[in-house]
Amino acid sequence: MARNAEKAMTTLARWRAAQVQEAGGQRERRPYLASECNDLPQAEKWRLQIVREIAKKVAQIQNAGLGEFRIRDLNDEINKLMREKRHWEVQIKALGGPDHARVGPKMLDQDGKEVPGNRGYKYFGAAKDLPGVRELFEQEPPPPPRRTRADLMRDVDADYYGYRDDDDGLLVPIEAEAEKEAIARAVEKWKKNKEQNKDQDIPEEEDIYPEDPEDKRLEEEEEGAGPAAVPSQREVEAALLRRRKRELLERYGCLDVKDEPS
Repeated sequence: MARNAEKAMTTLARWRAAQVQEAGGQRERRPYLASECNDLPQAEKWRLQIVREIAKKVAQIQNAGLGEFRIRDLNDEINKLMREKRHWEVQIKALGGPDHARVGPKMLDQDGKEVPGNRGYKYFGAAKDLPGVRELFEQEPPPPPRRTRADLMRDVDADYYGYRDDDDGLLVPIEAEAEKEAIARAVEKWKKNKEQNKDQDIPEEEDIYPEDPEDKRLEEEEEGAGPAAVPSQREVEAALLRRRKRELLERYGCLDVKDEPS
């Protein structure tokens, strides 16, 4: 004796067949290509029909007792219906309808799990626990793509080379303190070496800045009476200017020309 559910399904199936016959005979078949349908209400109807079929098969595939082969067939059929649904959504958008890919519910898509590195094909329900499929999900995802030289150069700026390290004002006081310590250590070392070498005969250091006998400034210093005074900044600049003029005159062969008074 058949169960009540099977009886109800049989009665429902007979009633549906009777309704189809009253409507006009055979049931209308869905177009094979979505691009063949140019009627927006018809396209919406076929998409809704596909969504119902997907929901029905997703509910069936949750049963792990169907067997491996039946589960694989159901998973293939669901993926095929998912692709067909996307084609109808594109056609509906082309006909001026809503964009179901953006505003439609994503529940059917989220029920499936995608293998890393295999875009598009998903496993639903018990198909995720099939032999060989579980191992695919346990594998490590592929490494991220290697960054090119152009991608690396986008991050190179003034901060990368340290040009803005002093902008925060933290490094300058630290460097000043370190400079004082370095100078103090150098002075202490020099004093220590001077005390150690006081009793030793150390030759005089060679004067690396010998006096120029032709320099007229020496004569002026000898002729001048009184203790030598420290020249001012203006006198130093004037002396440097006279020396530069003399060098230019000597370079261009104008030795007979006397220096102009500053």
